[in-house]
Amino acid sequence: MRLQRFVILLLAVLPLALGGAALLALSARPEIDRAAEIAPEDIEHAREILADNDPRKLKAGTIRTVHINEQDLDLAVNYLARQYANGGARVTLSDTTLAVHASLEVPGAPFGRYVNIAAIVRENGAVPRFERLRIGQLPLPGPLGDALVRAGLAFYLGIDGYRSALQAVKEVRFDGDALALTYEWDPDLTDTVRAALLPRKEQERIYAYQMRLVEISRQMRTKEVSLVDLLVPLFSLADDRSRGAEAVAENRAAILVLTLYVNQKGLSRFVPAAREWPRPDARRVTLNGRSDFAQHFTVSAALAANAGGVLSDAVGLYKEIADAREGSGFSFNDIAADRAGTRFGELAASSETALQLQKRLSAGVTERDLMPETRDLPEFMPEAEFRRRFGGLEGAKYRQMIAEIERRVAGLNLYR
Repeated sequence: MRLQRFVILLLAVLPLALGGAALLALSARPEIDRAAEIAPEDIEHAREILADNDPRKLKAGTIRTVHINEQDLDLAVNYLARQYANGGARVTLSDTTLAVHASLEVPGAPFGRYVNIAAIVRENGAVPRFERLRIGQLPLPGPLGDALVRAGLAFYLGIDGYRSALQAVKEVRFDGDALALTYEWDPDLTDTVRAALLPRKEQERIYAYQMRLVEISRQMRTKEVSLVDLLVPLFSLADDRSRGAEAVAENRAAILVLTLYVNQKGLSRFVPAAREWPRPDARRVTLNGRSDFAQHFTVSAALAANAGGVLSDAVGLYKEIADAREGSGFSFNDIAADRAGTRFGELAASSETALQLQKRLSAGVTERDLMPETRDLPEFMPEAEFRRRFGGLEGAKYRQMIAEIERRVAGLNLYR
């Protein structure tokens, strides 16, 4: 009888305890509310870090240390919080510790819209540990936070991916200037993590679009094709395959396959299993008669669909600045292709517009629906000419030109 009473009491108290915990954890307002801003110089710095740690230059067993300064780390964490949880975050470093404050939106929560998190993490060899952790008004013991992070990584990466990553990391250190990550390079780690990040269902989805692209490419009789001739059948397939909420995932898979094909990059760099898949016949893909427009459009669409328009716009602008300094020159028509691709990717990845976009593409579109008129836009300007004519990125004439490009993109039938 005592055991029975205890069980009844536990069943009565447990929902109250969980409700109380939720009430303490959730808040009506975010503690951190920051815009996600990425400048071209941030992209340049990220490229430098990646170039210094290019795995193609490393031999198995090589020990390397990556340094990420506080500003870059803070920028990246805040961007991720804004992009994937409609929130914000702030990261600060000090000797041996890292402090994180974040606010993440929880749609449909009964007691509040946000989870406010405050944590201090202390270096502890290869795996840092929580020194303090607070979720809303609910303090949690550090070991519980450690366990939650381990469980989350194991779930996200898979057991094999988690173990491989843990084995590769040798030390994580914090100081007032940077986070230092020391790792041992294992050539098999990249494929292990990539495979873990793409569940079998997602790989099967990508395979379907790869096979459709193979079929389309082998039916074509010319070496040059319009982007529209690939986009329409791929999104018709997305329309056939979509089931409610899966429309966004279908669109992302279609855009990924198309982007890699247009830019002549192997699918296996994202899906290791694709090394064994059939490959489409090579074609030169154009938009408004130019292959560079098709490349700009698809890369921006892929970035916007998977990482957001802020990053897509920053990457496109960085490319034009680099071209102005040492390449073909700054081109506003390339910016137009970037902005059109960004808008396309945003619509494809929004649950409110994903299905509608599929329907409109399946019905047939022309290049004029995808890309605005660009023949009158200045291009191939060296940096000195760009600054003289438009005042650089801060100039009024530059801002006017960007506003005109945005107006033209917004006026296209597909994006209204």
